[in-house]
Amino acid sequence: MFVLPAIIRHVARERIISQQSIGHDEDAFNLSLRPQRLDEVIGQRALIEQLRIALEASKARSEPMDHVLLAGPPGLGKTTFAHVIANELGATIRITSGPAISKPGDLMHWLTEMKRGDVLFIDEIHRLSKPVEEFLYSAMEDFRVDFTIDSGISGRTVNIPLKPFTLIGATTRSGLLTGALRDRFGMLFHFDFYQQEDLAEILARSAGKLKVPAEAAALATIAGRSRGTPRVANRLLKRTRDFAQVRAEGRLTPEVVDKALDLQGIDKLGLDDLDRAFLSTLIQVYRGGPAGIEALAATLGQERDTLEDVVEPYLLQIGFVIRTKQGRVATQAGYGHLGIPYAAPGQPVSEVQGQLFDES
Repeated sequence: MFVLPAIIRHVARERIISQQSIGHDEDAFNLSLRPQRLDEVIGQRALIEQLRIALEASKARSEPMDHVLLAGPPGLGKTTFAHVIANELGATIRITSGPAISKPGDLMHWLTEMKRGDVLFIDEIHRLSKPVEEFLYSAMEDFRVDFTIDSGISGRTVNIPLKPFTLIGATTRSGLLTGALRDRFGMLFHFDFYQQEDLAEILARSAGKLKVPAEAAALATIAGRSRGTPRVANRLLKRTRDFAQVRAEGRLTPEVVDKALDLQGIDKLGLDDLDRAFLSTLIQVYRGGPAGIEALAATLGQERDTLEDVVEPYLLQIGFVIRTKQGRVATQAGYGHLGIPYAAPGQPVSEVQGQLFDES
């Protein structure tokens, strides 16, 4: 018999492995570690090369850079790249987000204050309302907007010219963008998960800035558990630094890192309780799949968006889960990671069920 309440208790913990920012303090911490120029950025080599060409061409023509759309999972550096682009252009960057803009008027003070070549960065741009999105069209294409003053019978529309600027949009859900908005971006860059070697280099840079004594093998261990995500890597570095300061005289070694991350429930591939509960539910409750995301979310007591945006991308990347038209299916590698004998999808799992749902 499955002990489903145990699943909920396990996954209710804070997810330090989450790719999402966990608050203002972490944002401030990451800001201190953020590269400022393109030459300081590690990883995403193809993206950097394309961006370098675009920047050099823009500066050579003394023209504002084309509008840029940055797409990819959370924590991969979209905000960092927006700041780097602004720094490379020598421009002022103004920052807002889709949920913060409820009506066209909310954008007016940003648009009218910008000087030629300045950068407007809109995070979560896929969450813009339809009226705001349509208001942006003429601003992006013609650098002018039609703004309605007052309302009702006395209302009038004023055409306001804008200084040419660069809009940088960031999205974790590019599929939710309308074609009309997507087509108005001159460049679209998709962020891939980082290689372990790149994450180890990022961690070495961060450890140096934080003055944390760390062995290269220890940083490689953290990188291997960071889910290909710099934000997660820096967060784990901070947690292991705290552990080392209290339990290991402040120095990071592979043994210290293993103990610190095992204490947090993060295994050697970077999976935590929620990831393992997702896999285990798919295998033991739904017999390996296929299973719909709504059914999995209901069983786990989680939001669908949490599973789609936070859990699935990494499980798909490492080949533990695949998507089919019928739903999610666990792979043989996923079974192996949990130590469960492989059974073809839809076939009963022969192992004693419930072992991953127990309190132990």
